[in-house]
Amino acid sequence: MKIYTRTGDDGTTSLSGGRRVPKFYIRVEAYGSVDELISWIGMLRSCPENEKRTKFLIQIQNNLMSCTAVLSSGKEEDKGGKIIPDNKWISIMEKEIDEMEQSLPLLEKFILPGGNQIVSYCHIARCVCRRAERAVLKLNETEKIPEIIYKYLNRLSDYLFILSRKLSLELDNEDIKWII
Repeated sequence: MKIYTRTGDDGTTSLSGGRRVPKFYIRVEAYGSVDELISWIGMLRSCPENEKRTKFLIQIQNNLMSCTAVLSSGKEEDKGGKIIPDNKWISIMEKEIDEMEQSLPLLEKFILPGGNQIVSYCHIARCVCRRAERAVLKLNETEKIPEIIYKYLNRLSDYLFILSRKLSLELDNEDIKWII
């Protein structure tokens, strides 16, 4: 099978139901942003500093792939049959956040992202996650999206922020406070 089909040369793409839409369509933007996030999580997973988190990061990628399957569907009836993360994954992520946060100093000021490559990757992934969440919420204004998708993205951005702080602590990377 060839990777190129030439069907998108006119600026359109197919949703999973077969309907063709412009590549700038809000649904395409939403699942494209989640797809980009999946790649950034893969980057985080590939870093040796996250070796002990590999299984959890793979599960996040799997959950995001399920979200993408729902978001890429153009038909309402297709959405019900897709497997998406359930509320237990929100609780699991909150537990991970709480466990990491126990060892972190209290954050009283905003911090400037960076200082270390993997910490920077976490912050980039967090920003992409927030963009994906905004795109999904914008799509939800006109086409109802399962609530769990934007709740999951919201909690994932929290997780990525705390992961960046945890990695900074583990790697003795100084969090630089934003000074006004």
